[in-house]
Amino acid sequence: MAARYDAIGHTYATTRATDPRIAARIWAALGDARTVLNVGAGTGSYEPPDRDVTAVEPSAVMRAQRPPGAAPCVEGVAEALPFADDSFDAAMGSLTLHHWSDWRAGLRELRRVARDRVVLFTWDPTFRNAMWLGPEYMPVARETTAGFATIEEQAAELGATVEVVPVPWDCRDGFFSAFWRRPEAYLDPNVREGISVFHRIEDKAAVAAGLEHLRADLDSGAWRRRHADLLERDELDLGYRLLVTIN
Repeated sequence: MAARYDAIGHTYATTRATDPRIAARIWAALGDARTVLNVGAGTGSYEPPDRDVTAVEPSAVMRAQRPPGAAPCVEGVAEALPFADDSFDAAMGSLTLHHWSDWRAGLRELRRVARDRVVLFTWDPTFRNAMWLGPEYMPVARETTAGFATIEEQAAELGATVEVVPVPWDCRDGFFSAFWRRPEAYLDPNVREGISVFHRIEDKAAVAAGLEHLRADLDSGAWRRRHADLLERDELDLGYRLLVTIN
């Protein structure tokens, strides 16, 4: 993960902001926890401002983009957290598990260091074809979800409850499915730079062809005709989930 984001994460903070609606769900799930460890913290999205937060992030490029006043951040990986057992009231992570080398070990570590609860914002890979971008324009993106743990596996490892987190149409956090009602965004290289899926796809020619196809469909109006129903939606379930474990 560190090597990947040291290479691709230079503009991450420009497109991957905290979405307030998703943040509200995460922060409510943290309950009354006062001390919180944010694992795979990146540039600091979703860190609650009213708690005592410590962040862990392996990438120096990502750590350097944390804003002034952000929580202290130490170098480390989820699979070997540099903290004693029960060091924090809660541990959290946001769209990070798929970057870990051993997701089961990482989840065990989150449980080990958290006295009260673990809150994980994650994704269900059975929704890999739920968003139009992959199936219609770059089916090679499916390769990037190979080996992604199922939501049932993730929940079982944590002993967690599972909550649906719909994606708002104007989501401020530019992850892969965030622009489901704003297709033009995927033509912006800065947007793509902040989405790891585009970097995981090995067939760059297929990505370029898919983007040209999308551009043509937007210019002709074909995309809007095909997805007119989406333009009436304010939010959409695209597989994003909140796992909550109370110890």
